[in-house]
Amino acid sequence: MSDLLAKIKFWIRHRYNRIVNSIAFYPAFIALTFLIISILVIRFDFSETGKELKSQLPWLSLRDASTARNIIGVVAAGILSLTVFSFSMVMIVLNQAASQMSNRVLNKLIGNRFQQIVLGTYIGTIMFALFLLTTIRDIDSGIYVPAISTYLLIVLAIFDIFLFIYFLHYITQSVKYEVIIHRILDVTQDSMSKTCHLKTEPKAFRANDFSFEILAPASGVYEGIDSKSLLKLCMQHDLKAEALRHPGTYVLKGIPVMKISKQIEDEVIEKVQNTFYLNRDETIAMNFFYGFRQLTEIGVKALSPGINDPGTASLALRALFELFSVRIHSYPENVVNDENGKPRLYVTEPDFDTIFERTVLPIWDYGRNDRIIQNELQRLLKQFLQLHKNTGMKSFLKKVEEKQSQP
Repeated sequence: MSDLLAKIKFWIRHRYNRIVNSIAFYPAFIALTFLIISILVIRFDFSETGKELKSQLPWLSLRDASTARNIIGVVAAGILSLTVFSFSMVMIVLNQAASQMSNRVLNKLIGNRFQQIVLGTYIGTIMFALFLLTTIRDIDSGIYVPAISTYLLIVLAIFDIFLFIYFLHYITQSVKYEVIIHRILDVTQDSMSKTCHLKTEPKAFRANDFSFEILAPASGVYEGIDSKSLLKLCMQHDLKAEALRHPGTYVLKGIPVMKISKQIEDEVIEKVQNTFYLNRDETIAMNFFYGFRQLTEIGVKALSPGINDPGTASLALRALFELFSVRIHSYPENVVNDENGKPRLYVTEPDFDTIFERTVLPIWDYGRNDRIIQNELQRLLKQFLQLHKNTGMKSFLKKVEEKQSQP
């Protein structure tokens, strides 16, 4: 039984982010909510209280069943048209972002919560209308026509129209590169605040002489470990473990991912492997470094000959340096202790210099001959060095100034 629960927990843990970040999750949840509301409202409509309310308020009564059907049919068809038109615009935005910025940006655009809420509201209204349509009967007295539900549907339709108007404004703003870059910046900062919560740099640990390796059970992007579950296993079996890979590293099946202090049984090895996060998708929420890399890809794509947009590359550089100003004085934990204060887990994260080299240098390689990029980098580096002294950035600034001085 415990093994079954462990497998269920493993399945949920590894698919939770994929399910929650799916474009269908929030629309399905909202549509289901609308369906439940429609059932409750219709039941109230046909209840004794609802009948009495409609008899006392004549304007709440619809005595013609065909009129109610026409209203509901028009609302359902109209909202369906709004849905098709709205998300045709979304597809245009996605196509433009993929062709001119980066494919990695698509996950952020597809997973936009507001777009999902709009889609869910539209689908929920259509479901409400269709379910309501099945309850209308041709009878002599209009008191049994679900008038209250029909009027509620009209209110929802009016709300959807205003939502559509705001959605038009929202989607036109989403096309702007600075808006997309700013969203990536915000998500990266949020993810970094959860990981890099230390204000002083932790002491570097020496590589442990652990001779037993834990291999990757499957190929995928290594996103880190479930530290709580692994810490529990380490305490149960008196283990110490050291991660060998940085989060964000693609590993092949059978490649060592971790070393442990002593040999353990195959059953325990499988449990340790189940604590690894190995995904196919790269989400900023799981690893803040993806935000840095997406900004780099936007900058590099903007400097490609086919697009030639150094202004967008400058925006990406500004966002990167804003993230650098946070990362340079925020540090992730590299040692996790158990409840008795004994070190159990040793993890590795890319340091500041590594992040800088992997994100800024690619943009510099593409734009070193562009005056706009040279000037932007010089200004950003000088400002950053006024706030934080860094040897690597100081030497890089000299390279930029030397390149500027060349004719």
